Amino acid sequence: MKADKKTVTRLYVDQGLSLREIAERLGVHPGTAHYYLKRHGIEARDNAKRSALRAYRLETLEKGIREKGLRGYARELGIHENTLRHYLKRAKGAL
Repeated sequence: MKADKKTVTRLYVDQGLSLREIAERLGVHPGTAHYYLKRHGIEARDNAKRSALRAYRLETLEKGIREKGLRGYARELGIHENTLRHYLKRAKGAL
């Protein structure tokens, strides 16, 4: 199904759907959905979401884990424990 500019704008800009979600709704490949954006002059959003954990210092995160445990501190931060574990691993590797 070819999508006109109005449809693509409504789905991507107004409703904030991802390219994958748009592709599913239109019955096309996600690459085709991206092509529709480019064809209609709609700028793609930056998909690199920055972790909310970047607001915390590494020492603060480690202290929270020591006091409350990994699972407890992750719950307090509102994230999954694997997200916290992964972030710490990458942050320590970058030092």
